[in-house]
Amino acid sequence: MATESSSPAGSAGAADRRTWRRPTAFRNRYTKWAVYGAVLALVVWSVASLQITLGRFLSGLGYGYELIDSMLPPETGSEYTLRLFDRMIETIAMAMVATVAGIAISLPVAFGAAENISPKPTYYLSRGIISATRAIDGLIVAIVAVIALGFGPLAGIVAISFKTIGFFSKLFAEDLEDIDMGGVEAVRATGASRFQSLVYGVVPQVVPRFAGLAVYRWDINIRSSTIVGIVGAGGIGVLLQRAYQRYEYDYVAAILVAIIAVVLVAEFVSAVVRRRVQ
Repeated sequence: MATESSSPAGSAGAADRRTWRRPTAFRNRYTKWAVYGAVLALVVWSVASLQITLGRFLSGLGYGYELIDSMLPPETGSEYTLRLFDRMIETIAMAMVATVAGIAISLPVAFGAAENISPKPTYYLSRGIISATRAIDGLIVAIVAVIALGFGPLAGIVAISFKTIGFFSKLFAEDLEDIDMGGVEAVRATGASRFQSLVYGVVPQVVPRFAGLAVYRWDINIRSSTIVGIVGAGGIGVLLQRAYQRYEYDYVAAILVAIIAVVLVAEFVSAVVRRRVQ
């Protein structure tokens, strides 16, 4: 009898073990191998169409060695160092101004793009703005800004601010959608207006996240401001482009070392501030 009473449970356990399947993205193994084969074929076709060969790669290594040899030691003359310092200060200033301007524009867009606190027309309009600003690469915006505004840091500030809008608005809108609506409803229950509900019910919940995102975007903008200068939009990138065109590779090395140092310091400051505010 004991054997008969225990056998159903054992059979059920065995059945459960037989029917369990490891989760997989493909229900059919033929579909899985077909997808893998298609991806492999696409990679092979891409390599062949781009004419990537081992010989070309090895010859590039030889040229790279010659380039590195011509870059060492980096140029440290007083005149070169002074120009480098001036351009680096301009780069940091560009990043700061662009971050403040971009975030100032991003705030209303982010609040409008939060589905839980904004009406549908405003939500869709704000999401469209975010998609548009994220779709265009920063260098393309910098080229257009240089054509419209001329060479100099103003074009770089416009380009970096434009990219800040898409980045900051999207992430901050997602944080706004994750807030506890109970606090907002409690503020509304006191007879507060929509604006007062935002100020006293929403803002206190997102201030730490706002500060962390702002510092993180400033860190990114430091790096971006070194790149937009390559197309004439101010900053250290302008100096890098000129040094490269003049074959002053030792000065190029000095500029790269300065860029890496500033980016590392900015990243360290960003990490410390974000850790403290969050």
